[in-house]
Amino acid sequence: MRSNELAQRAGVTVRALRHYHQVGVLPEPPRSPNGYRAYDVHDLVRVLRIKRLSSLGLALQDLPSLLEQPDDAESVLDDLDHELAAEIARLSAQRAVVAQLRQDGVPPDLPPELGRHATLFAAAGSSAALARVDREQAILLAHLAGGEGMAEVVRFYELLAAPEVVAASASLYAAFEALGTHSSTKDIERVADDVVAAAGPVLQAFDGSGTTLDLGGFESMLLSHTRDLLNTAQQQALTLIEERLTTLMET
Repeated sequence: MRSNELAQRAGVTVRALRHYHQVGVLPEPPRSPNGYRAYDVHDLVRVLRIKRLSSLGLALQDLPSLLEQPDDAESVLDDLDHELAAEIARLSAQRAVVAQLRQDGVPPDLPPELGRHATLFAAAGSSAALARVDREQAILLAHLAGGEGMAEVVRFYELLAAPEVVAASASLYAAFEALGTHSSTKDIERVADDVVAAAGPVLQAFDGSGTTLDLGGFESMLLSHTRDLLNTAQQQALTLIEERLTTLMET
């Protein structure tokens, strides 16, 4: 048999046969006078065994010993069983996350722990631009906090998701979004004052809860991200908000 005939009979591809040769699980057969590989029924049996073992999830590099001593497979099967159990657990956890995202109506690029809270602000009436800021901030904040800091991030978002905070968000989003080239200094200061009045108690509650949030010194990265997505008047308002919140937290 030539390689294409063997592949057809075994239900594999010619490319797979070449790969079997390369990794050493299928010995190279002798070649016919015209240079083609000449396979026989024994090669077909070996390919069928390789195919069967591979279908169980065994790696090709583990097959040579099994092909030579198929009855001595207890330790290999134990390892495979443990690997499969771990994979099932991983997939089950992944399905649980997918189910939670669907239940909460959360976009899949958001951390599932924060998604339900983060989407509250979009529902509060923020524009597409500010919704993008909130969404990307959540993604960046979760990454910077890491696995150990996720509980603190969730705690912070739970405080932000308080009904009174969410209720105030609609007007705050509208006022902040309205800032632009036409805005006066008083307009900018008024918006900053309103944001501080709403966000200040949340930050004080977070600080007073004994919770610490370590971002590894990358706080400036969060601010830089936000500034890049805002116009000049909004950036000025954000600077005032930062200064006033800092003063508030230091008192």
